Amino acid sequence: MDERVNRSHHRRLTHLDCTDARMNADFMTLHEIVQHARMNLDRGVWDYLIGAAESETTMKRNRHAFERLALRQRVMNNVSQVNTTRTLLGVQLRIPVLLAPIGSLQMFEAGGGLSAARAASAFGVMQVLSSVCQPDFESVARECPGPRIYQLYLHGSEDWTMEVFSRAKAAGYTAFCLTADTQIYSRRERDILKRWMPQSARQAGSNLPRRPEITLQPAMNWELLARIRDRFGVPMIVKGIASAQDAELAVKHGVDVVYVSNHGGRQLDSGQATLDVLPEVAQAVAGRARVIFDGGILRGTDILKALALGADVVAVGRLEAMAMAAGGVDAVVRMLELLEIEMQLNLASMGLSSIDQLDASSVVPAQPVGWPSALSGFPLLAEDY
Repeated sequence: MDERVNRSHHRRLTHLDCTDARMNADFMTLHEIVQHARMNLDRGVWDYLIGAAESETTMKRNRHAFERLALRQRVMNNVSQVNTTRTLLGVQLRIPVLLAPIGSLQMFEAGGGLSAARAASAFGVMQVLSSVCQPDFESVARECPGPRIYQLYLHGSEDWTMEVFSRAKAAGYTAFCLTADTQIYSRRERDILKRWMPQSARQAGSNLPRRPEITLQPAMNWELLARIRDRFGVPMIVKGIASAQDAELAVKHGVDVVYVSNHGGRQLDSGQATLDVLPEVAQAVAGRARVIFDGGILRGTDILKALALGADVVAVGRLEAMAMAAGGVDAVVRMLELLEIEMQLNLASMGLSSIDQLDASSVVPAQPVGWPSALSGFPLLAEDY
């Protein structure tokens, strides 16, 4: 385990004018992590992080879907112990959270995918490593061994794809993930208005084996997935499922994990919120595959709502990147700790002693509070506290 992680799971705060030394010592809230990320990033990188496609409607709907659901409170149940662990693909997770694949992690902290891997290992969750993240996937596996998932964009021919997956399996990756909702690169107007392009788009695949000019990403289909599954015999995940029809097709073609995602609203503009499509996907899957969910997760209560509506685990993307920017490995570990605390406290307030007790009856429709945005889980950012 990385020595820096052993030394501390926390990041020092220096900007708060607070006379209580204890309260000034650590990231005490997720608000503070987000605040530090904003301070540490330049405008272009920050806007890339919080932005989405065109009008950003899909991203706002992701958040709005969480904010129009309330958690149901129950009392007089024994909640002296609260269990938030879950198993995915044979790996026990301390909380039902994955670190989502982000191709541009190195923009937020120099260690990139290796820092995220170390944080996931230190806390006790799994990383999904993006194929366009740096350092390369073999270096990450060598420096931080352990179970993790490899996500690949198909920036080459089928032979090239098979070569990369063969190397990933040899490096110890325990499952493969194909991202299916990025056949094209969307128009992200926050970036276009500044004529700004992320490094991951400029150098896509530069850390992968040499590839031919042809790319399979726009032509990806179920038959290709079946050939990959049959050749390598590892669990297959398809990321970008957002309908019952595609969930049914995924199961039919032997997918082990259905990953409900709309790329954080960064691909299809004016699309549905992932939380709104989650129940139909879970119903279509009907226990034949596991369900990962992402899209707008910012708080422990968001995780509880997603689990209640059918997710087995969730993945955090923007929150992962914000923690990376706030303080690297230590801040990512602290972010996961704070999510765990929020989950445990709110489960207990719901009268539940385990995440396994969550179901559709745990949530009810409610009037949203505030206006949805990429940061609407952190209303105190706008206040002078």
